[in-house]
Amino acid sequence: MIETPQSVRLAARAALVCAAAMLSACGVTIGSLGTGSDEQDPGQAATPANIASLTEVVQRNPNDAQAFNMRGSALGRAGRNQEALADFDRAIAIDANYAQAYANRGQVHRQTGKHDLALADYNKALALDQNYAAAYLGRGQVHRAQGKALDALNDYNRAIQISPNNGQAYYNRGLLYQAQGQHKFAIDDFTTSIGLIQGQAEPYIARGLSQLATGDAKAAANDLDDAVQAEPMSLNAWTSRGLAYERLGDKEKAAGSYAKALNINKEHDPAKKGFARVGGKTGTVYQTF
Repeated sequence: MIETPQSVRLAARAALVCAAAMLSACGVTIGSLGTGSDEQDPGQAATPANIASLTEVVQRNPNDAQAFNMRGSALGRAGRNQEALADFDRAIAIDANYAQAYANRGQVHRQTGKHDLALADYNKALALDQNYAAAYLGRGQVHRAQGKALDALNDYNRAIQISPNNGQAYYNRGLLYQAQGQHKFAIDDFTTSIGLIQGQAEPYIARGLSQLATGDAKAAANDLDDAVQAEPMSLNAWTSRGLAYERLGDKEKAAGSYAKALNINKEHDPAKKGFARVGGKTGTVYQTF
């Protein structure tokens, strides 16, 4: 089959929609960018040694709600969700007015898809502290996941109003604008997020996708160059970069980017289709930069 210019444009547009959907889906749980809990200090890191240290603190202070909340945060970061929930439950049992513990428990519920429980916890945290930016951010993510765009927007706006330097809130509001096709607003928010959060690939990927949607493939390619350097194992970054260079007509860098994505996951369909579109050949070494 001979590809016409129209068929190529349609294929590229479908790839862009797919990439944007992937980003939107993962945007709520991407490391520090997607969290709706408090910004954790190094004492709440998820290393086994630190969790062991926090366990000693809990054992020495069995009625200290903060100790349980701190260990629960570390356990949650380590993916030990049931243990984290048990610690947050204990913190709340000790202090029923502990807003941070409700918000942190809400985060675990949100990340495990229990949106009703998450919403109840975020609402409780905000009833206890109406100026709790992290709880507004977390609740906004629940609303976005439930398709309640206006409620999510209101929560992100409130989080930003309370904490103007919260890069997470700008990033997540940008994803909301992006999903609605409001790419100018999305680009502005991603730009602010990039200025506030250093070394994260996701805002660059997101801004690159919105730039692709507005026809600025060159700016998108620059952002996606930064994204793959910030996170060399990002499947979404390499796939999106392939699309940007495909739009620019640079089949060498496009094929190289899609090949990098396939090295990460050989079954990744958008990368497979992109690699085929630009004439990629298995076993060929391509220039990526």
